[in-house]
Amino acid sequence: MAQQEANIDQLVDTLSHLTVLDLSKLKTALEDKWDVKAAAGGPMMMAAPAAGEAAPAAEESTDFKVTLDEITPDKKIAAIKVIREVTGLGLKEAKELVEGAPKVVKESAPKAEAEEIKKKLSDAGAKATLTGL
Repeated sequence: MAQQEANIDQLVDTLSHLTVLDLSKLKTALEDKWDVKAAAGGPMMMAAPAAGEAAPAAEESTDFKVTLDEITPDKKIAAIKVIREVTGLGLKEAKELVEGAPKVVKESAPKAEAEEIKKKLSDAGAKATLTGL
């Protein structure tokens, strides 16, 4: 066990004297030798997918929640008009929604519709976010 610790200490000392360019070459050589890829932003290493094997695709959301985050006071009337248009709410309810921001405008909408609502709110001077479901 003491021999292994001595070997590790010697290795650390040797690596400490390498230039950044040499360390980069070492990283590449180890990745090639061990068939791994260094993870970005951390010291962990991950196994690369085998040849012909596809990496698992991340599922993209198809439905989104639209949230009104904030509105400047001078743009409140325009935002109320957009809220009434996209939700079908009455004047009083739309006004309460705008004044109570942040509030959910639409619980679930297809991507195209959610982006259109967000654009309309943005054009009216409001800030809105989309959250994938």
